[in-house]
Amino acid sequence: MPIPTNHSKPVRQSAKENAFNQIQQWIIEGTLRPGEKLNDTELANALGSSRTPVRESLQLLEVQGFVKMFPGKSTEVTEIEREAIKDLLPPLAALQSLSAELAIDHITADQLEQLENINERFAKLISANHAYDALKVDEEFHQVIIDISKNTYIKSMVASLQAHVRRHFFHNSIILAERSIEEHKIIIAAMRDGDKDKAAAIMKDNWLRTVEDFK
Repeated sequence: MPIPTNHSKPVRQSAKENAFNQIQQWIIEGTLRPGEKLNDTELANALGSSRTPVRESLQLLEVQGFVKMFPGKSTEVTEIEREAIKDLLPPLAALQSLSAELAIDHITADQLEQLENINERFAKLISANHAYDALKVDEEFHQVIIDISKNTYIKSMVASLQAHVRRHFFHNSIILAERSIEEHKIIIAAMRDGDKDKAAAIMKDNWLRTVEDFK
């Protein structure tokens, strides 16, 4: 099982949190491939931890649909169903849309400037054809808005859905379109103007368009 040993190990996290985050990242980015059998001892050695937090993290990953555990037999990375993206994006679009609407009541001038700076970085990565880095910066853009909305339930649900979307984008080589740059600008302008309906509508379209691009 090819597991890198030179990964960065997050600080101020419990062993279980560290194991969960790192194994999930390996699955998302394809280091651990769909259908691959996982060995908790090998994972524990790679992570520099005991087997207990690894086993606990694998249980959490099963709940989220990243692995499948067969008691007494094996634990395997789940397969990717290409068409599942059509089920993932609509609820994510709805939550992102609501977060944009709610954020308008709290957003500051500094945060608007922060969003503009992130979108500029996003545009440069799109222009340079750095697709996966662009995806990460796109997530950063939307995460800032979610954080500003101050709704912990939205934050939790989006985090769960976003991890699956990231995995689909990586394995299916989905490229974010240049149109997203302009849509981000419109969202920022609508938030600056306090236009909740427009911000929510453009945000929703920004996500749902990906379903059409995917087809």
